Amino acid sequence: MGKVIVIEFVTLDGVAEDPDGSGGTPGGGWAFRHGPEAVAGDKFELGPVLDTGVMLLGRTTWELFAKIWPGRTDEFSARMNAIPKLVASRTLAAAGGWQNSSVLGDDLVAAVRARTAVQDVIVTGSLSVVHELAGHGLVGEYRLLVFPTVLGTGRRLFADRTPPAELRLHSAGRKGEAVLLCYRGAGKPPTSRS
Repeated sequence: MGKVIVIEFVTLDGVAEDPDGSGGTPGGGWAFRHGPEAVAGDKFELGPVLDTGVMLLGRTTWELFAKIWPGRTDEFSARMNAIPKLVASRTLAAAGGWQNSSVLGDDLVAAVRARTAVQDVIVTGSLSVVHELAGHGLVGEYRLLVFPTVLGTGRRLFADRTPPAELRLHSAGRKGEAVLLCYRGAGKPPTSRS
């Protein structure tokens, strides 16, 4: 049985939008201002999950990655290119720009439930996808690379209507100027008190 693993670059104040600057937001590019130590290679320590899991990306993230990864040949890039990739999109008919990519059907939640019955599903970037899956209680693990930047504005990993969840710290480690935090689900969310 697999689980949904969300991997995200996040600012200290929870913004996950535009870490590389490709979105053109005013604060964009914040993750890459801290040097390559935090952003190069298997920074999220996925290891064997890259060989046995499947990657799930929203259309925008997939289009960005499809421009970057296919031309790279180092060991980590080869694994990124080889992993099966699912694209959650209502507008793409096909995903031929990056090997092993296919477009999901309309029911994201059902597709993820079916996949996690047999393998891990890695979601990277793709905040709309993350919000949808979190809203259905499907995220089993968050691996967050937290950067020492405060933006004050931007799309956040945990939006205002994110349902409550109990998480447990699994690991923490320094990655250059950033910190990799791994949190796993701890069971039922807390109940509200009257």
